[in-house]
Amino acid sequence: MILVTGATGNVGGEVVRALVGAGRPVRALVREPAGLPVEEAVGDLNEPDSLAGALNGVRGVFLLPGYRDMPGLLASMRRAGVERAVLLSSPAAVSADTRNAISEFMIRSETAVRESGLAWTFLRPNAFMSNALRWLPQLREGDVVKDAFGDVPIASVDPYDIAAVAVRALLDSGHEERVYELSGPERLLPAERLAVLAEVLGRDLRFRALTDEEARADMTGRVPEEYIHAFFSFYADGTLDESKIYPTVEKLTGRPPRSFRQWALAHADDFR
Repeated sequence: MILVTGATGNVGGEVVRALVGAGRPVRALVREPAGLPVEEAVGDLNEPDSLAGALNGVRGVFLLPGYRDMPGLLASMRRAGVERAVLLSSPAAVSADTRNAISEFMIRSETAVRESGLAWTFLRPNAFMSNALRWLPQLREGDVVKDAFGDVPIASVDPYDIAAVAVRALLDSGHEERVYELSGPERLLPAERLAVLAEVLGRDLRFRALTDEEARADMTGRVPEEYIHAFFSFYADGTLDESKIYPTVEKLTGRPPRSFRQWALAHADDFR
């Protein structure tokens, strides 16, 4: 049995579907019943004692980062008989600047998994293609999308491909103590991603880059201040480079990673 945390999220949902497609037993951890087409277990990763039922018979876990007591959570998993954890991490984990809130919780999560006694694999994907879904409210209002960091190219990755690599690491041997950096096949500016989306949707969409001042104002009140600082460190100061293209997806799955156009075609109905 494999337990998938974050099973209703962009990546976790793809992991569930991939495991079902592979004919493997899978259990989805949810905070409340979600009507998923697999066995569900209700629990909270911030409350390890709530996971006893969820961990029954589980040997592998797809794990999200950043929970309150990662060492305690992992100890509970090991006591329950879990043998392997595949952690969804981030390129931010390579930073030595633990004043950066995102880097700090990624580093803390990786450290806890390394020290847990479980066999482990870390996935460090670039930004997700599904982040384009945050444009939905603007697209419902009109044809202009405003967003921050308009001059930053990113080789974003489809959650479908992250899940494909995760499943290989969960099911196959040889992935223990490996760190996998993941990207899509192309680096695109936000305006270029929007142009692809415009073609797929048959709409005349236009991108307007926010100034740093406008971006800060837009984030303030809806994004924690420490995360705003982290994003500006990554993308304005250039401490994180997500323009790099990696061969990992093709090497581990035998096929090229999906392009942003492929992602947009697969999710076009989400934008309509």
